[in-house]
Amino acid sequence: MNTPDNSESILKEIDLKFQAINQKTETHLEGLLWSKPITYWDYIQTDALLSLQTQRTTLPDEMVFIMYHQVNELIFKMILWEIDQIADTENIQVAFFSERLSRITRYFDMLTNSFSIMEKGMEVEQYMKFRNTLTPASGFQSAQYRLIEFASTDVFNLTNKEFKKVSDKNADLESSYENLYWQSAGKDHQTGKKTYLLQEFENKYKDQFLRQITTFKTKNIWQKFTQLPEEDQLNPELIQAMRHYDQTVNITWVMQHLNTARKYILESGKGNGEATGGSDWQKYMHPKYQRRIFFPKLWTEEELSNWGNEETIV
Repeated sequence: MNTPDNSESILKEIDLKFQAINQKTETHLEGLLWSKPITYWDYIQTDALLSLQTQRTTLPDEMVFIMYHQVNELIFKMILWEIDQIADTENIQVAFFSERLSRITRYFDMLTNSFSIMEKGMEVEQYMKFRNTLTPASGFQSAQYRLIEFASTDVFNLTNKEFKKVSDKNADLESSYENLYWQSAGKDHQTGKKTYLLQEFENKYKDQFLRQITTFKTKNIWQKFTQLPEEDQLNPELIQAMRHYDQTVNITWVMQHLNTARKYILESGKGNGEATGGSDWQKYMHPKYQRRIFFPKLWTEEELSNWGNEETIV
């Protein structure tokens, strides 16, 4: 219970708070007389959250699939929240940088471990039936995942290997965007034309993606690292945190996703082996083909040459 002295001190701080925004303290305090106490379900918005699952079929395991992906999107939002703190902190300190990176990596560790829900939590027969109703939608169309990539590294590091051979980090924004590693998964390999999957994705999100790339050009995770004093860039704890994040996102998590897809799409012996969005999903997802690397300068030549080789993945 607060003592009178504590109560008086708190009231003074409240008064100063409202004076600073030219508000009457007594009006706000009187409003507390009529406000309702907060409840867990109001604060978390439980009813709204639990009403967001809408099945397209009568197959029970489709609900597992929907809720699992919704949880993923919530975790992606948490990751973006932490990245923003790194990006927007002036004169960032190593301890803060490392701690926020560790949070982000734990979220991706959680996503990696959670694939057992997908791998073991659905009947193959049910999945192969309801997935046909999802065409042409695809996990490829997770906009938040793309925003995480753009906020993690320079856009040049996200372009395909052919573009890297003929261009550099000073390439114009539109050229870099059109050569992002994931663009190939949304194009017809014979005609080079964008598929309906990619067209719809870009119709909704391309402008947002270009803004994200521009906004984070000087404050993505890699740029924030390079802006640190030289001695801080040599900090072993921070370097390990950067490498762990890179490997977790671009190898460990991706491979777990790929292996789960293999179980249902290839090893089940059911269906035609194609992704719902029509992409060449094995090459698109496998890190050794697209070589998604956020921080290439933090890896040795040998590590880079073996990037994504399954026999080297622990």
